Amino acid sequence: MKLLHIDASILGANSVSRELTALIVGRLSEGTQTEVTYRDLAAGNLPHLTPATLPSAHPAAAMAGPLDAAGQAVRAESDRMLEEFLAADIVVIGAPMYNFTVPSQLKSWIDRILVPGKTFQYGANGVEGLVGGKRVVVAVARGGFYGPDTGAISAEHAESYLRTALAFVGITTPEFVVAEGLAAGEHNKTQALTSARAAVQQLAA
Repeated sequence: MKLLHIDASILGANSVSRELTALIVGRLSEGTQTEVTYRDLAAGNLPHLTPATLPSAHPAAAMAGPLDAAGQAVRAESDRMLEEFLAADIVVIGAPMYNFTVPSQLKSWIDRILVPGKTFQYGANGVEGLVGGKRVVVAVARGGFYGPDTGAISAEHAESYLRTALAFVGITTPEFVVAEGLAAGEHNKTQALTSARAAVQQLAA
């Protein structure tokens, strides 16, 4: 089994999403022979989306024209990211919510895996996802409260965005472990961490 582990938090050892993804990877690897590929997007200086940074398989990549050596290296890295995603049976994503949405580093990674002809295609009935067989588990960390029973749900654009992007490529049942209220005092943070850690243990291994 191949597992792709993605972290995007800028907080290093202080990151809740990083703690949770590590726990999730450990949980999903129990009793199995798992090949883990790890990507730390916050440490990788991942460039934002341009025709030159798109994977080679993306139709818009040709718009960049010939690339110099540095540009070719960036594109090769984008190609590797796409291939890692395509090869993975399980993908574990750490998604802290910054300013109401996912970190820009995570958005840049998603820009590299939404590739026509590779992860989705347009058919007679519209968009068809091509990678629906993957299991995806996302660890979401939020400072405030944005759940469906709060008045702030309309401001939540991290989990909702990821559900949309994953469904677009055919992953319609992603699993989410959510820790929220982390910035609302130590009591709320402790409760959130306890609940999220328990939710990880409930995941099917």
